[in-house]
Amino acid sequence: MHYHFLIHKPHGYLSQFIYEKKRPKKLLGELYPFPEGTMAIGRLDEDSEGLLLLTTDGMMSEIVRSKTVEKEYYAQVDGIITEEAVNQLKNGVEIGFKGIRYTTKKCDAKLITQLPDCIGEGRRIRDERHGPTSWVSIILTEGKFRQVRKMTAAVGFPTLRLVRIRVGNIHLQNLKAGEVVEVASFQINE
Repeated sequence: MHYHFLIHKPHGYLSQFIYEKKRPKKLLGELYPFPEGTMAIGRLDEDSEGLLLLTTDGMMSEIVRSKTVEKEYYAQVDGIITEEAVNQLKNGVEIGFKGIRYTTKKCDAKLITQLPDCIGEGRRIRDERHGPTSWVSIILTEGKFRQVRKMTAAVGFPTLRLVRIRVGNIHLQNLKAGEVVEVASFQINE
């Protein structure tokens, strides 16, 4: 029997259960008594937040991490992002990955004018006097290291806050930061 969980990973947590370096970090196991063998499907970096799927089923992990399952991110960016920048994101931008220049695949991207409640207030990014911010949705099927952050920076609008709101057809919905829900299974539409 396998276990499956949805979690709203808060900012400041690593998407792992063990951290062997000297500097202490907040780990997922501090949020819930997960059964032995639980693993995060994919990762969200320490500075990112949002929907994270966890399972004890390695095959399910492979399915979700495949390059056919969409992952949707809401990125709060520095400045008021332009339609031109959004179009650049849609058509693919050049970013660095492991010392190699790489052009991202075409993706869906759009301005977000109304945030869903699940985004919440989040941590305070900065004082308003440092200028305006805006939000953009980016839907990817790939996922290189810090890809969304690199993409928005490449078009001149660095990411200040990043929230994954969807994996396949599973949405963050009303999960609050740090909340964990056990589910019977993941029904992932590709």
